[in-house]
Amino acid sequence: MPQAATPSALAFSALRPRLFSIAYRMLGVRADAEDVVQDAWLRWDGSDQAALQSPEAWLVTIVTRLALDRLRVAKAERESYAGWWLPEPLVEMDERTPETQAEMAGELGVAFMWVLERLSPDERAAFLLRQVFDYDYGEVAALLGKSEAACRQMVHRAQERVQQDKKRYGVNNEAHRSLLGKFLDAARTGQAAAIQALLAANVELVSDGGGKVPSFPRIIHGMGAVTRLFCRTLDKYPGQVEYRTAMLNGEPGFLRYIGGKLESAQAILVVDGLIAGIYAVRNPDKLTGVPQTI
Repeated sequence: MPQAATPSALAFSALRPRLFSIAYRMLGVRADAEDVVQDAWLRWDGSDQAALQSPEAWLVTIVTRLALDRLRVAKAERESYAGWWLPEPLVEMDERTPETQAEMAGELGVAFMWVLERLSPDERAAFLLRQVFDYDYGEVAALLGKSEAACRQMVHRAQERVQQDKKRYGVNNEAHRSLLGKFLDAARTGQAAAIQALLAANVELVSDGGGKVPSFPRIIHGMGAVTRLFCRTLDKYPGQVEYRTAMLNGEPGFLRYIGGKLESAQAILVVDGLIAGIYAVRNPDKLTGVPQTI
């Protein structure tokens, strides 16, 4: 977007965090979300802004529909994706950037984005607009070009699919960070009993290599299996494994380096004071914005 501080540019800039937030939650890829926002800017810049009753409603409609079109294509492409598909994480080394402030907070975690992949594009859009961005059903229907009844049904179906993860909401970052710190202390030294004590019995580990690097072809389940994986990594690379904490999608997570080079960005899901999910993004295409060496 042009840097000139025209009234049009200022109005768009004020809404940009919200527009990016919608696009990213829909698509799970930073570059795609930024492209959608840029396309929205071009349409905004060429529109008759004086005739718009609500610039925000107009822009949200444009971004939602552009993102929905892209998601329909992306869903088809992801059917042939090698292994499990996880979102490109938004990685920040501290909490002081706009993407980890209020507009990007809440239901943005990698675990939540993983669950959203189970939804159809229309269900995902309806669910996000209603449950995350708090639009009423009339607004959702207008945005998606569907009836209110159809939107209610889509949101209801989506809620049923993601309900199992609702219990994780409300975990504050301090508790999340404290648990993560204990886990990384144990992982650094290969203390199997200490690692296992921090994991839920039914913990899952999902790894996304995208066919670019070796990755697990199945989801790893159980505290024993996950503990062994972390311990085996230390055994395989003695003295070469290092962990660095970072904010992943607004929540405390970590980067793992092997031999001084970035191997993965990993997010955790905390439920009832234990780690219930670990989501390891290893596909190098999704890690280009992350420090590659330690």
